[in-house]
Amino acid sequence: MTEPLLSVRDLTVEFTTHGHRNRVVDGVSFDLDAGRTLAVVGESGCGKSTLARTLVRLETPAAGSIRYAGRDLATLGEKELRPVRGDLQMIFQDPYGSLDPHLTAAGIVAEPLRLRGVSGRGERRKLAVELLERVGLTREQADRRPSEFSGGQRQRIGIARALASRPKVLICDEATSALDVSVQAQVLDLLRELQEQEGIAYLFISHNLGVVREISQEIAVMSQGRFVEQGPTEQVLSRPRHDYTRQLRRAALDPALITGRKPRLFAPATSAGAVS
Repeated sequence: MTEPLLSVRDLTVEFTTHGHRNRVVDGVSFDLDAGRTLAVVGESGCGKSTLARTLVRLETPAAGSIRYAGRDLATLGEKELRPVRGDLQMIFQDPYGSLDPHLTAAGIVAEPLRLRGVSGRGERRKLAVELLERVGLTREQADRRPSEFSGGQRQRIGIARALASRPKVLICDEATSALDVSVQAQVLDLLRELQEQEGIAYLFISHNLGVVREISQEIAVMSQGRFVEQGPTEQVLSRPRHDYTRQLRRAALDPALITGRKPRLFAPATSAGAVS
């Protein structure tokens, strides 16, 4: 039996605030295979983004394992992590905030090429422009800065930057939530195309069940730091077993049912493809 590309077991993340220890991710486990997409869904504050940041070791877990290429990333120090960082890349929710405003699009994409060991500024620029073209931007746009692009175009720059490291796993943290529906569809098409071509595995974090249905083969439903339901996408969305999953599904179908501080978290699912 082939081992999963990424295997996470009992992952726990804790933060200490005002002397109190808060468990933000609580015993999460999953496997992710090459060329597959696992979506993690749940309301704001449930721990999705913390999970994403921990997988790429921007946060340090309190317990559990993150096994990749035969090594437990959860136990590695920064020096030991450096050789594998390029294999696990992240696309952030805010494409503008995650891009250096002082660099051009080509400069942003060229930076990971430099870290990857591509020598020569001319060669890095050539490869950076090729990557920008691959995600649907033009050669003429390569010398523009982030402020000169639309939200969808900035997200494409973020994808090109991630691809420059030749990742095996790409973690998308609400990567389409800031985009309008038409641009969202274009980015999803691009991600699917890249997955078919490169065999990249995606961990796709979202609150939008319509988007999740389009992009993923499996879903994990997260509530208060835990996975409360997990399984094939169609099965979880069509025949949810857990009450929390059913609440998410009802909210996606009917925004009038939504209560709480942030109804916008679920309402977009109706416009991006309602769950039947």
